[in-house]
Amino acid sequence: MPVEYLKKAPLHSSSDAGETQKIVRDILDDIEAGGDAKALEYAAKFDRYEGDILLTEDAIAAAAALVPEKLKRDIEFAHANVKKFAEAQLKTVANFEVEVIPGLIAGQKAIPVNAAGCYIPGGRYSHIASAIMTVTTAKVAGCQNIVACSPPRPGVGIAPAIVYAAHICGADQILAMGGVQGVAAMTFGLFGLPKANILVGPGNQFVAEAKRMLFGRVGIDMIAGPTDSLILADKTADPEIVAADLVGQAEHGYNSPVWLVTDDRALAEKVMELVPEHINGLPELNRDNATAAWRDYGEVILCADREEMAATSDDYAPEHLTVQAEDLDWWLERLSCYGSLFLGEETTVAFGDKASGTNHVLPTSGAASYTGGLSVHKYMKIVTWQRATRDGAKPVAEATARISRLEGMEGHARTADIRLKKYFPDETFELDAHE
Repeated sequence: MPVEYLKKAPLHSSSDAGETQKIVRDILDDIEAGGDAKALEYAAKFDRYEGDILLTEDAIAAAAALVPEKLKRDIEFAHANVKKFAEAQLKTVANFEVEVIPGLIAGQKAIPVNAAGCYIPGGRYSHIASAIMTVTTAKVAGCQNIVACSPPRPGVGIAPAIVYAAHICGADQILAMGGVQGVAAMTFGLFGLPKANILVGPGNQFVAEAKRMLFGRVGIDMIAGPTDSLILADKTADPEIVAADLVGQAEHGYNSPVWLVTDDRALAEKVMELVPEHINGLPELNRDNATAAWRDYGEVILCADREEMAATSDDYAPEHLTVQAEDLDWWLERLSCYGSLFLGEETTVAFGDKASGTNHVLPTSGAASYTGGLSVHKYMKIVTWQRATRDGAKPVAEATARISRLEGMEGHARTADIRLKKYFPDETFELDAHE
């Protein structure tokens, strides 16, 4: 039987792509043509900031002095966890070589990109954790030039905690510039910065669109939409905790979907009763976001059993996936489409967002069906190489010549022919294509 929607979202997340694209394209074109001066014009217009664009060592030290010691320890704790996890990820990327046939050796080599541009949101919320997630992984991956870019506040500059986090995590330069102009500055190598090979980090729709447009000229982590979260819960789940976790993610923004999938009607009904109470207890801005997100994008889905729950979850391919149910090992083995998975009541999305060690830059809008989130692997090029003895090259050259001629690529074939003639002048080869 089909799943039952106890609450169905009246809206689905989408962006006003047309207008956003035009605005972003015009800004990128202006800055590419006008360079530093044009980027500064946009910074003055949108950031309303005319201070130092690249932070000096003294400015970094001054910002660090403004960060409370307890917050510094928390940032250092989160950095240590993310660094440890990233180092473990790095060990999974191995250089190797294999003798494919006698005399022919092929290999793989992982090479970090030279320059990473890490965008750190800093407008409505100061995304300290984004500095930790993006800069730390780039550093562990081995990037030689890491630029942290964050919007400054008018007349103030970048939030001191963001500056401190970016610095201790390994940023080589910190750029006080937000939005499209910040992304453009890193991409085009303005203000003496190296041109970024990859752009990473979350941002608003303009930042996301700028990254999308620039993809190809530079690599990007992903094309991000509104954050989304799904909870799988059975009769053993605590409805208060489920409700709190849904609301905790809904506060991200008015269009951030949150979904509950369960096989227990009583739990679902209790959670729907509790969510408005949790929302009403939030500060005003957070309350407004969560109210709109739950009203317009929230869903509660009743399934027949856990297999149907898992299938529903995989169909949604959520950015964040929480399981509050029995037999966590079954869920870990069964589920296949998610950005990051949180197993059991003892962990929650906010842990991953801030301090537990896994990365919070994750695929949204169903992209978890085909990709994962930010990791050291995103900063690395997996390249291949080969070498051969003359005897090892012989059968490869013969096959290459015949395949190339069958494809009609005579020039390719002759690069094989010439080697066979040089290396084995006394032998005759059948190098014509055969139907």
